Amino acid sequence: MPPGRFGRPGARLPQALTMLLIDLLTPARTSVGVSATSKKRLLESLAATLADGHGDACERAIFDSLFAREKLGSTGLGHGVAIPHGRTPGLSTAIGAFVRLSEGIDFGAIDNAPVDLVFAMAVPEHFSHQHLVLLSQLAEMFGDAAFCQRLRGAPDSASLYALLADWQLTHAAA
Repeated sequence: MPPGRFGRPGARLPQALTMLLIDLLTPARTSVGVSATSKKRLLESLAATLADGHGDACERAIFDSLFAREKLGSTGLGHGVAIPHGRTPGLSTAIGAFVRLSEGIDFGAIDNAPVDLVFAMAVPEHFSHQHLVLLSQLAEMFGDAAFCQRLRGAPDSASLYALLADWQLTHAAA
């Protein structure tokens, strides 16, 4: 499992230590041109990316949490965006991955539009408040149509990661 950043499970985070979206990502977990044939196949791929070499048990736990959340209702926000997320047993810190699909897929979004921008997130079970804060940041970011267009126009993964980092820095300072 990825190492913990904030101490013991259940500990309240001071506001100054609130995790930002960019803290969840790495350039290696930011990809352009990802191909997926279905929501389930994409979730499997995202779970493998999020597990980041921490073994099959971690990958399976992440997939199960993402899939269970999707069974409750699609995390497709509309306008081609989805934020699959789940609380994952055994995880000690939140992790994220961002992919831009080569072609949009059916994600059961509220507007029935195919999804091509996906931010996946796995969080520890004890991250109740922090989970909501991160989801709020994602909603704000993806609510910016012009920013989503810039994400869709990024030529490569490095440019995509830079856009996400710049957005976070701009909005964290506000």
